[in-house]
Amino acid sequence: MTTSPQEQAPAPPRPEAPGGHPQRWLILGVLCLAVLTVVLDNTVLNVAIPSLTRELGAATSDIQWMINAYSLVQSGLLLTAGSAADRYGRKKMLAAGLALFGVGSLVAGLADSTGQLIAARAGMGVGGALLMTTVLAVAIQIFTPEEQPKAIGIWAAVNSLGFAAGPLLGGFMLNHFWWGAIFLINIPVAVLALVAVVVLVPESKNPQGDRPDLLGAVLSTIGMAALVYAIISGPEHGWTSGRVLLTAAVAVVVLAAFAYWESRIPYPMIDMHFFRNRRFTGAVSGGVLITFGMGGSLFLLTQHMQFVLGYEPLEAGLRTAPLALTIVALNFTGVAAKWAARLGTPLAIGLGMAVMAAGLASIATMASGGYAGTLLGLVLIGTGAAVASPAMSHAIMSAIPPEKAGVGGGINGTVAEFGTGLGVAVLGALLNSRFAALIPVAATSLPAALAAAGSAEEKAEITDAFSSGLETSLLVGALAVLLGGLVAGALLRRAERGDSA
Repeated sequence: MTTSPQEQAPAPPRPEAPGGHPQRWLILGVLCLAVLTVVLDNTVLNVAIPSLTRELGAATSDIQWMINAYSLVQSGLLLTAGSAADRYGRKKMLAAGLALFGVGSLVAGLADSTGQLIAARAGMGVGGALLMTTVLAVAIQIFTPEEQPKAIGIWAAVNSLGFAAGPLLGGFMLNHFWWGAIFLINIPVAVLALVAVVVLVPESKNPQGDRPDLLGAVLSTIGMAALVYAIISGPEHGWTSGRVLLTAAVAVVVLAAFAYWESRIPYPMIDMHFFRNRRFTGAVSGGVLITFGMGGSLFLLTQHMQFVLGYEPLEAGLRTAPLALTIVALNFTGVAAKWAARLGTPLAIGLGMAVMAAGLASIATMASGGYAGTLLGLVLIGTGAAVASPAMSHAIMSAIPPEKAGVGGGINGTVAEFGTGLGVAVLGALLNSRFAALIPVAATSLPAALAAAGSAEEKAEITDAFSSGLETSLLVGALAVLLGGLVAGALLRRAERGDSA
């Protein structure tokens, strides 16, 4: 029996030393710089919406596409980008992602029409997909298994830091410069990160050299983009509207075809056997519900702070910052990684999500009484997320063979995108339905209802109705996170027992 040259050739050595790459922490700093650029840009754009509306004459639909063009392209390409990184080289894809993101930022900063800005944002989404999938894959390659949880914790902390700093940086930039500066500031950071990647980051890729799964790439891109679009469009157009139902049907059919195709070919982008792994399915289900609760609750909480409590956008951003700062503090100091190591992955995820659920419940039941209850809830959510979220990401990555690390990064990013979008859509729909049932006037939003109110008593009744809807939605989010922690913890515990047996 003969073997092919690929089967006879030994696998190339891994780029890192037995104790990890000698410059691994410096490389992690470079990777985090790349991630920070992407996360900052997403949160900064929300602050610039009034300026874009005024200076570009952007309609509401234009603003939505400026935001959604990026998220749709990025979420649609995450799995494809991860597969390409595994096949062609993670360093190459990381460098390409930085270059595309930088060029897209330049075009966006100099755009003089809404169409140009939307196209630039879509191009930035391609770069963002390449960045978000390759960063985790490279980190898995250069760190030892013992150091990987801490490295992933730092990566998670940088994500949170970008979330907290984005509105503050955006407010500062818009107070001193024109709106294009929020995009142009990405360019020197992207250039610096690109040079550092070329000099420091070792190349790594799948030594098997699987054939490219072109049909799988097309199906996953169309299916995920359609699914995210349906979730984004639901609250605005109605969940039973023809647009949403048609897009959701396309997503279901195409993703089902993708799963069937991947299960039949010898070189799949995603091995469907991953989903028989309890560790993988437990981590994915928990990851969806963590981002479901956090994404949905923060979306609602920022509205509550601005519309009900009367805070300006910058002040609201400052008052939600304790959540992200708690995550940053616990992960940068290594405290969260130590807690997770002592508890073990199943208990760390279950307990962390239980603490997050307690934080959501605290905000739901105490937000109307002032900021103290909200602050307590934010700190609890941050504490739980600091422990559970990195443990979840590490569980996903460790359940996938190292040669498929790029696909693992794509799955991790897809989980986050899907969970956040679903949380905003579902909890937002609950709030809107509860609010509409309680208000004394006909309106579809809190500002419209307040404008239609005829007396101070009616306005007070309207804000009370919004607070009641917020409480219901946050309690549903807390229940989802708690159940997710129990399910994920149980599946991961069973997986550990199976491994030991």
